[in-house]
Amino acid sequence: QVQLQESGPGLVKPSQTLSLTCTVSGGSITTNYYYWSWIRQPPGKGPEWIGCIAYSGSTYYSPSLKSRISISRDTSKSQFTLQLSSVTPEDTAVYYCARGPSWSYDYWGQGTQVTVSS
Repeated sequence: QVQLQESGPGLVKPSQTLSLTCTVSGGSITTNYYYWSWIRQPPGKGPEWIGCIAYSGSTYYSPSLKSRISISRDTSKSQFTLQLSSVTPEDTAVYYCARGPSWSYDYWGQGTQVTVSS
């Protein structure tokens, strides 16, 4: 059974960089041919795919967020990390990590609330 757990600060100030980590257990993030995604859901809105990192280490980003995001991984810790720079209150959302590419996920983390506020 694959399990994912998000971790990171719940409150970030505007203009700062948000950093979240997803720890994966019960599976390897390098196993062919899995992709590992970040998704967010702002209050009152639908989910938005942010980007993903593939089993190979290749990364794919949402065009609307590409200039501000970076996804990396630490295979020794079975973790992948999201960094979102220059945050604004519009980046307030519940952030999820999941296994799968942009269109389909089979395992999700429980989600973590991130609020951008001074």
